[in-house]
Amino acid sequence: MTALVLDGKKLAREMEVELSTRVQEIKRRTNGVTPVLATILVGDDPSSATYVKMKGNACQRIGMESLRVVLPQATTTDELLSEIDELNSDPRVKGILLQHPVPSQIDERKCFDRIALEKDVDGVTVLGFGAMAMNEPAYGSATPVGIMALLQHYGIGIEGKHAVVVGRSPILGKPIAMMLLNANATVTICHSKTQTLSKLVGLADIVVGAVGKPQFIKGSWIKAGAVVIDAGYHPDGIGDIELSAVIEKCSAYTPVPGG
Repeated sequence: MTALVLDGKKLAREMEVELSTRVQEIKRRTNGVTPVLATILVGDDPSSATYVKMKGNACQRIGMESLRVVLPQATTTDELLSEIDELNSDPRVKGILLQHPVPSQIDERKCFDRIALEKDVDGVTVLGFGAMAMNEPAYGSATPVGIMALLQHYGIGIEGKHAVVVGRSPILGKPIAMMLLNANATVTICHSKTQTLSKLVGLADIVVGAVGKPQFIKGSWIKAGAVVIDAGYHPDGIGDIELSAVIEKCSAYTPVPGG
């Protein structure tokens, strides 16, 4: 079986062309006002800094402005809330991204939920997640939205399929489960306390690896013909799924990196 490669990098390039056109239309309708995406980075985590830089570069490529807010490691919850309030009240700022994770002394959930719903472009607020889960208009979490875009772009059928999501984080496992459910899949959510995990994964038509552990999901667990979505990325270019053991028998998969 020759598996279909779900090429996320290629789709991203195509989406950027479309987004560039949409940004230009926004500028035309607002007399040249450039929409601004604000990113908040708290602390000195190098991976988080890299992600924020990538988001800024993406803004530049499509003609948006990136407003980067960098706060020290010792920032308090109240100080971060104050920064979010300023961005909420700035009419130029159309979206706010608070880079996860924040330092341990900060109440991350309180800060996420301070972001105005209309500016919650990463789907991290309780209200944003709730609207998405109820299939109401809302911004969804970035990686789950990317997964759904890939499945749609490559014509992967979801309706009536059994999807198994391994992981239950609020920005990946839970939202992708809700999105798949809204697309009429039957969804099983697995996690660290799940018993007979390998058997449940073996029942899946669509497997989503979102557990955050390198090659935790073994290729031998996955049935022939399944669609394999690996949302993990770890050093040495490996994900949450043992892709090398499944590529020859799955029907489609996301490469790592590049999915």
